[in-house]
Amino acid sequence: MAAIYSLYIINKSGGLIFCKDYGSAGKMDTNDSLRLASLWHSMHAISQQLSPVNGCVGIELLQADTFDLHCFQSLTGTKFFVVCEPGTLHMESLLKYIYELYTDYVLKNPFYEMEMPIRCELFDINLSQAVQKDRVALLGR
Repeated sequence: MAAIYSLYIINKSGGLIFCKDYGSAGKMDTNDSLRLASLWHSMHAISQQLSPVNGCVGIELLQADTFDLHCFQSLTGTKFFVVCEPGTLHMESLLKYIYELYTDYVLKNPFYEMEMPIRCELFDINLSQAVQKDRVALLGR
């Protein structure tokens, strides 16, 4: 069973710009993925406004019985979140590494238009390698 179920990238406006499923568990169709991204964007924004703590960056971890949802928001407002097995460790570092891949292969791509869906082969290849390497590390625990 894969530790990581799926990865989503949401632009600062709340639009889903990238979605990738890893394994069959938790697989959703396109409409459900769009709904999840929109819902997460809204919950993240509301949590920032309702927080009693100044400087709150929003929800970073949502834990449920059957999955964990880890989120990383960049300074530009782009959100990266991964749905994984409960109790999976080191997802924050994986999300930051995915952000580095995003900046290296998507944002530096002269053919990519900001805020649009990501269609970059080099990003896909390096992302798959990063997730595969993370899975191998998790199996060795």
